[in-house]
Amino acid sequence: MKIYNTLTRQKDEFKPLEEGKVSMYVCGPTVYDYIHIGNARPMIVFDTVRRYFEYKGYDVNFVSNFTDVDDKIIKKAIEGGIDASVVSEKFIEEAKKDMTALNVREATKHPKATEEIDGMIEMISTLIEKGHAYEKNGTVYFKTRSFEGYGKLSKKNIDDLEAGHRDIKVAGADEKEDPLDFVLWKPKKEGEISWSSPWGEGRPGWHIECSVMSKKYLGDQIDIHAGGEDLIFPHHENEIAQSEAANGVEFARYWMHNGFLNIDNQKMSKSKGNFFTVREIGEKYPLQVIRFFMLSSHYRGPINFSEELVMAAKTGLDRILTAVSNLEYLYDNAKLENITDEEKATLEEFVEFSNRFDTAMEDDFNTADAISIVFEMVRVANAKVTSDNSKEFIESVKGTIDVLCDVLGIETKVEKEILAEDIERLIEERQAARKEKNFARADEIRNELLEKGIILEDTREGVKWKRA
Repeated sequence: MKIYNTLTRQKDEFKPLEEGKVSMYVCGPTVYDYIHIGNARPMIVFDTVRRYFEYKGYDVNFVSNFTDVDDKIIKKAIEGGIDASVVSEKFIEEAKKDMTALNVREATKHPKATEEIDGMIEMISTLIEKGHAYEKNGTVYFKTRSFEGYGKLSKKNIDDLEAGHRDIKVAGADEKEDPLDFVLWKPKKEGEISWSSPWGEGRPGWHIECSVMSKKYLGDQIDIHAGGEDLIFPHHENEIAQSEAANGVEFARYWMHNGFLNIDNQKMSKSKGNFFTVREIGEKYPLQVIRFFMLSSHYRGPINFSEELVMAAKTGLDRILTAVSNLEYLYDNAKLENITDEEKATLEEFVEFSNRFDTAMEDDFNTADAISIVFEMVRVANAKVTSDNSKEFIESVKGTIDVLCDVLGIETKVEKEILAEDIERLIEERQAARKEKNFARADEIRNELLEKGIILEDTREGVKWKRA
């Protein structure tokens, strides 16, 4: 398996630190609002990476944080006259709902920055002791030039950064020993959330949060660190500097970054009116379609979100789901049980499809090629599978498609909508059960219909029903 490593700028052979295990940290959202469609891309991409590792038998420890202390969260809390924790907790829950709707699996651990303050204070203290950080009037800065490898991820030369130091400039810059130094701990401002520390009341800088959460839940050294390419500098560069200066070992072996998402060929921005939350997009398109759309391009390249491209993705996904539904129908109507020799020969094609799928995914998780292979499987299934085939053969064909779609996080099981005549038949059966005073059966039927999204209403004119 080869992974494009941002650190080396090439595809490197993946060799885990521990045989059969993968430790993976993905930077999560800052929870001051509903997550937007740009946030969704790394969530989907790295969930798929995780799924593939698990499909290949790896035990994956997947950690993705929630940044729940930040200037934007504090600003929203002050504007609403509420505690910052109320803002962050609300949007953590909303983010989890959106992630579920996108079929993103829950992380092994979703740490919150506010619950890891002690670890941050400890790491900052270590950095000061080792001469990599210093305190000025309650603010603690990382001494950037003290870390010899600074710039190795972003390929920025530290001597060239002086002119562009605004990228990492923060409040209190005049107190810095060097314009390139960045904040590890900042003093409390009026009305802000804060914690006690050896340097006074305050709160951590953004970069130190991820270093500490990764260390606590994955260890000093991890296999994969991932996120959007906008995080390469300064966030991930600063994480490397802090973690390696404090821990004395290489922080992450492989760095993965997904490309930007544009809206109609323009950068997403509220000022341009092309800023969309996942919740808003979900009102217009099934989020399963959005996941399929995101995976139809290679994760490292930019992706353009437009109605035309999303509808094309919907058409493609429908083709797969229709084929699976057809295979279910054929299975139910097949006469033969056991597989024939001729069918075994056809199944060899599907074994080859699976092998090619693996080859695509092991070449830096090329989901675009993997999806094209699923389409090939669908074409062969539509052409060669009929109700004259055996149940065993049809089940094997469908099972192969199901498994590979599951690796991509695409759900192939579609709940069939209950027909009106079936609803009326069950209502009649329920009425008969009530006349016979078989109330247990009557309640059972009501609950069965409710599970299928059908709500019954008993009125003077009889039983009325509606879809939920």
